[in-house]
Amino acid sequence: MTQWTRGLYALTDAQLMPDDATLIDRCESALSAGIALLQYRDKSGDEGQRERQGRALKALCDHYDTPLIINDDAALAWRLGVGLHLGRSDGSIARARKALGPEAIIGATCQGSLEFAEQAAREGASYLAFGRFYPSRTKPDAPPADLSVLAQAARFELPLVAIGGIDGDNIEATIDAGADLIALVHGIFGHDDPGAVVRRLNQAFDR
Repeated sequence: MTQWTRGLYALTDAQLMPDDATLIDRCESALSAGIALLQYRDKSGDEGQRERQGRALKALCDHYDTPLIINDDAALAWRLGVGLHLGRSDGSIARARKALGPEAIIGATCQGSLEFAEQAAREGASYLAFGRFYPSRTKPDAPPADLSVLAQAARFELPLVAIGGIDGDNIEATIDAGADLIALVHGIFGHDDPGAVVRRLNQAFDR
């Protein structure tokens, strides 16, 4: 598997990609341009759709040698043999680690809480996600976080993900503040050509 601990972390959105064909087309565009991780996030409650789309994305990610992460569905992650991301109220990191095994990539939403980050790290999280740092179109009501939390979280010695309103204007400042991975939803998949956006944003990591 390619190195996933630094770079762009693309998160799917059912409203931006409402059908299978659009989902696969835009994800392949992003994957071919070079992302570190792809997260499949579907809150519709349609288990058949999640299974179908998850398996299609797993095949695509395998082709591009890029880890797939499932949002808040440990059972699907287990069936596909892929990673899992859990929000603060989505379940136990420790339980997920026990179910998915020592090699699985398991991420935790920490928002702006170092206390929660410490607990997640102790329970076996693979990475810690902080934010939102800027106004977000995906989750406009998410509690804000200060960029200084990234420097403080460096002590956990895990990859740090920054999320929330990140774009070409603020990505460099966010990386400089301590982010290893930059998570984007609209910032990648809100464009007709996600690959072009990925190639442009990746330049921020090459400075």
